[in-house]
Amino acid sequence: MRRGVIYGAIAVIASLLTLLAINLVPEPRVLRSIVPHRFDSSDPQFAKTMGSFSQGQMFGSNAVQTLVNGDEIFPSMLQAIRAAHTTIDMETYIYWSGAVGYEFATSLAAKARDGVEVRVLVDWVGSLPFDEDLIQIMTRAGVTFERYRPIHWYTLDRFNNRTHRKLLIVDGHVAFTGGVGIADNWRGNARNPDEWRDTHYRIEGTAVSAFQAAFAQNWLETTGETLQGEKFYPEPEPAGELDAQLILSSQPNGSEDMELMMLTAMAAAKEHLRIGMAYFVPDDVALQQILDSRKRGVSVDVIVPNSLTDVPLTRKSSRYFWGSLLQAGVRIFEFQPTMYHPKLLIVDDVWSSFGSANLDERSLRLNDEATLNVYGKDFAKTQIDLFNQDLQRSRQISLEEWQARPLREKVADWFASQLRWQL
Repeated sequence: MRRGVIYGAIAVIASLLTLLAINLVPEPRVLRSIVPHRFDSSDPQFAKTMGSFSQGQMFGSNAVQTLVNGDEIFPSMLQAIRAAHTTIDMETYIYWSGAVGYEFATSLAAKARDGVEVRVLVDWVGSLPFDEDLIQIMTRAGVTFERYRPIHWYTLDRFNNRTHRKLLIVDGHVAFTGGVGIADNWRGNARNPDEWRDTHYRIEGTAVSAFQAAFAQNWLETTGETLQGEKFYPEPEPAGELDAQLILSSQPNGSEDMELMMLTAMAAAKEHLRIGMAYFVPDDVALQQILDSRKRGVSVDVIVPNSLTDVPLTRKSSRYFWGSLLQAGVRIFEFQPTMYHPKLLIVDDVWSSFGSANLDERSLRLNDEATLNVYGKDFAKTQIDLFNQDLQRSRQISLEEWQARPLREKVADWFASQLRWQL
């Protein structure tokens, strides 16, 4: 009897270790070398190539409004929710308890009582600090609330693949995306450590249908419900002059699309590459792609969080790889006032990319992500101006400072770097 218990325990432990290995061992790399420089970002071939590489349809006639920090972001999102007539679809990684979570819950519930179809999809891991009372406020009013990939015995092999997308689509005509979660951390205007720095975007125009399709993709997986018809996909209405392209990544297929898009964009840089990332831990290929830009004479500026980051291990892992970048002339800045949470990539003065994806292996190989590419000099200028404002509130890290780190920090950074395929 005792021997049977021992054998049973061994079998359970072996099964758990197997599941752990399935979740933690990285998938084989699809991209093994950098994207060569064939043309500049202003060349029409750049847009054509981006579309074919990343399978992202190009949409014309869009308007994109930049929303900076919670003081602008949350009121705009809530205003759109309160103006809804037919449908509200929201997907987010983080939905936490607090004043912001309560305001969203009550606003969504009010629209559901008015007869609007409201669907909310939150990631199971990202929404763990979530008061059940908020869920009841929504569901009792008629909101359909679901968690993405909750833990079951038959889903343990996918536990490590989360949805990190931040999507809000209202009436099929207005969409929001960016870096913000539904939590009090993002309240305010990035004036102190309690008010995170982030950017979100309000999109109108023909590209909104792509956001609706992205939500529908994860909603189908979670519930089995197919979203179709005019209430989800109304006749597109031109809203501006911007060309835009939504890029999606997901597991088990399609995760390489996001990284290929980023590498292709870097390869097209002619003068200036600007990177603003909450989590900047590029893999070996992405590192070489950045260094290749420097070899071609491209200026490269990177903004990352300082010690106020919410994930210190990621900052340590990132810092381990800074040596080759700093030696090549890449300028690295740490944002000072608070946690820096944007995900922004700007190539020269013509192309901008933003959304949920960071330049790290978790975003590019594990998570479901959504990023919008916008083509246009006028819009790029607004993003460059915002990037420069953040530079004014950042401190540049020199090669000498990086080399002079205490030994204990160097060792800690090295250990953290060994986990970068999970960060």
